[in-house]
Amino acid sequence: MVTETRRQQQAARAIARRDDIVEAARCLYEEHGIAGTSLKSIADEVGVARSLIYHYFPDKDAITDAVLDTYVDDFIELVRNWNESRERGNVRKALVESVRVMRRGLFDRSSLRNDLANNENAGLYLRFSSRVAESLARYVTDTTVRDYASLHTVEIDHVFETFYVLISGMVSLMRRHPDTPDEVLEGVIAQTLHLDLSGTLVDADPADAGRARVL
Repeated sequence: MVTETRRQQQAARAIARRDDIVEAARCLYEEHGIAGTSLKSIADEVGVARSLIYHYFPDKDAITDAVLDTYVDDFIELVRNWNESRERGNVRKALVESVRVMRRGLFDRSSLRNDLANNENAGLYLRFSSRVAESLARYVTDTTVRDYASLHTVEIDHVFETFYVLISGMVSLMRRHPDTPDEVLEGVIAQTLHLDLSGTLVDADPADAGRARVL
């Protein structure tokens, strides 16, 4: 029992230390950028020897991947807050607000986000955008889609795949053309998903709940 308790304590300390490293790297990336941050500076920020960093991560690239995951988690949290605060049935308002959420998730100012937008870091941005697309598509499919389907008569197959492609394309478009007007982005989303923006709610057949065109 004592041995098992000790193992659990050691595992908890290891997780906490790993989280400390990721948080320190994120703070330094946001202040100095990825290129301006070294493994030594991360170790100094955590208050450990550089050699200890390798106990948790094989290299700086692995730390950067972990930092990207925290940004994806933040993005999901933004979308979750948007989803939970939506005015039920007001699709047009939800559409407008969804574009604002996308902009906030992509363009909140920091050196790290500037690095992601830099063409020299296209591979890094691709990893970030693919994770965002995967996570957001699954979340929206499991939540917003079902809610929309309960209020509207809709007919779209391959919901997850459609959202994945849409989100990937939106991230790419907004990265390449950040000045694209919100109205244009809203139109792209509405046309891709064939959203019902009339504001008229109709009784939906429960059989249609799994086949939705939604936001």
